[in-house]
Amino acid sequence: MPTDLDIAIIGAGAAGLMASIFAGRSAASPGALQIAALDGAAKIGAKILVAGGGRCNVTHDVVTPDDFFGGNRNQVTKVLRSFTAENTVAFFEELGVTLKREETGKLFPTTDDAQTVLDALLRAAGEARAELRVGCRVERVDRGGDAFVITTSLGELTARRVVLATGGKSLPKTGSDGHGYTIAQSLGHTVTATTPALVPLVLPKGHWLTTLSGLSLPVELTLSSASGKVLRRDSGPMLLTHFGLSGPVVLDISRHWVAEHASDPACRLTANLLPDDDFNSLDHRLQKSTHSQPRTPVIAVLRRLLPDRLAVLLLARHATIDPALPMAQLSKEDRRALAHALTALPLPVERDRGYLFAEVTAGGVPLSEVDVSTMASRRCPGLFLCGEVLDVDGRIGGYNFQWAWASGRLAGIHAVKSLL
Repeated sequence: MPTDLDIAIIGAGAAGLMASIFAGRSAASPGALQIAALDGAAKIGAKILVAGGGRCNVTHDVVTPDDFFGGNRNQVTKVLRSFTAENTVAFFEELGVTLKREETGKLFPTTDDAQTVLDALLRAAGEARAELRVGCRVERVDRGGDAFVITTSLGELTARRVVLATGGKSLPKTGSDGHGYTIAQSLGHTVTATTPALVPLVLPKGHWLTTLSGLSLPVELTLSSASGKVLRRDSGPMLLTHFGLSGPVVLDISRHWVAEHASDPACRLTANLLPDDDFNSLDHRLQKSTHSQPRTPVIAVLRRLLPDRLAVLLLARHATIDPALPMAQLSKEDRRALAHALTALPLPVERDRGYLFAEVTAGGVPLSEVDVSTMASRRCPGLFLCGEVLDVDGRIGGYNFQWAWASGRLAGIHAVKSLL
């Protein structure tokens, strides 16, 4: 049947733009194929523009399969090897965007402006003769003979190949409302249950830690089951907020807390406020302080270990120890309780902040339903899937963008190859 498009890419976020660029570049000649990316948003790239605090954390200097969850490690490896972090740096340099490495290993544009990244991608898509249709929301996709019938908010069109790059449910204000999962299911795919990931966590209203809003400190977080089994440990900066907890380490462990809490509401999250110590080493240090500084108030010792406001409130609201008490008068029980509070402070999380504040979605179309060497669907001939719609999510630090670049590129290239 005659078709309007050779390739329709549904979604023009990071993965969709990458698919558009490489589909256009893979055509026999510029403009030889009719390629269009369809996006319901009035302006493309909202998620790119808000990423990394508006600076866009393009990738990380070291990316491994262990930085991702959801998908089978071997399958994730195949996709990542097709387009590495080094390839990403070279690709953006080719587009005129130089990247810089920060101490954490995160790579940002030297301009510190996400608009630089988006403009370069849009320019590259244009040069590859891939059309971008904004305000064109795809409502449904049907298989019609050897082509697809795509119903959009602007009317109906047909395409020989479809690349599904709709994203997940995170940051719905940017256009990621989860409708891509419905489209995938209508074309024969299953969808693993989705949950927010890289999402801030909420403490009970009025919890004393919320009065320290704006305070950030390095911690080690431990997620344990109700029986006490350690399920996950992550280290990094934790930010205290008016609602509870945020910062890189909280976002990293959030997807594990969300998953565990769903099946085990009594699971526990604790914070070691002194990640270079454990209970025994810290208890020993406090004993030494008792002997060497018997008249020093407990609060003076604690202020050497923690930010002042945190030290004061920890004694007053959690440990209930008189801050003026000399170390010599600190009982063994109180000393050990203080060491426990410092190395395993309970964080009674009530819930996560939901998709509205999540940076990524956990869950989606299983990688087992996709040929990861091409991103072609194993369930629907002519369909390709990439990016966040798949059941793969990474840690904070540019990993999810790297997945988008790699999987989007593969989908674009092989959508064209399948036509040739």
